[in-house]
Amino acid sequence: MRKRFTSAIKPVLNTLFVLCLAFGIAAGNADGALAARSGGRIGGGSFRMPTTSRPYSAPRTYAPGGSGYYAPAPYFPGGGGFGFPFLLPFWGIGGGVSGLFGILIFLAIANFLAQTFRRVRNGESEGDYTDNSQVSITRLQVGLLANARNLQNELNHIAETADTNSAAGRVEVLQETSLALLRHPEYWVYAGGGTTAARLNSAESQFNNLALAERSKFSAETLSNVNNQLKAATPKGALPGENPTDLLTEGPGQYIVVTLLAATLGTLPIAAINNADNLRQALSQIGSLPQERLLAIEVLWTPQAEGDTLTADDMLAYADLKLV
Repeated sequence: MRKRFTSAIKPVLNTLFVLCLAFGIAAGNADGALAARSGGRIGGGSFRMPTTSRPYSAPRTYAPGGSGYYAPAPYFPGGGGFGFPFLLPFWGIGGGVSGLFGILIFLAIANFLAQTFRRVRNGESEGDYTDNSQVSITRLQVGLLANARNLQNELNHIAETADTNSAAGRVEVLQETSLALLRHPEYWVYAGGGTTAARLNSAESQFNNLALAERSKFSAETLSNVNNQLKAATPKGALPGENPTDLLTEGPGQYIVVTLLAATLGTLPIAAINNADNLRQALSQIGSLPQERLLAIEVLWTPQAEGDTLTADDMLAYADLKLV
């Protein structure tokens, strides 16, 4: 009886063993595929307040026979001292400054006031902003079909050549990245983004949290340029990918995801992205940010390593993206 039971159960056990072995191999391969999620990163900037320059004071001159040093009064051509005679000499108040010089002074003051009003309207300040100044933290994400391999090459080139240690260089990074995405609308599949407001004294931590959340979706950063520190994975250290011949035959379920993060002074309203037109407008907005408002940037993309792919299962990590 026992022999009969053993002979009956043995085929079942063998079948279960084979199934478990096959499942284990499949799970191992799936983990390996998910591990090959390489990423690129370009970033830089600072949330520190600029040091205000020390106000100018006239040199003190020794007065012979007097009681020490004195600061000479400012001199203005034609007399009249400082005030209305200086600002408005062409109206005949004060004495003798040419009318052309007065007009130029008046125009300069009018331009200064116009620029000041513009900055106040936009929530900016004249270089001496405080911990309570408003900062906008913008995140814009685009998911593209993997056929847009030229985009990866463009991002690699930007990372290898960008000056991320200067404000002008960081503005250029945003411009070039936005342009690269705008040139490939036929590959747009998903998009998402928005802006959150913060005060300067807390903006850095919020910005870093967003950047870390995106970087955590990579298995490794195989190319990065942060504050002019260029790092690239060596060929041996690069993540394994698919066969290079597969680059010409990507399936419809393979993607590239690009993320742009920007921290700016003042407000930067990004409309909800529900279609391609919204995405085009958002890319134009973030790509045209002026240098004097931009505090910090992060540009991240995956996959970066040649031959690496991002599958439909990998896209589950980007659950807030919408079809466009």
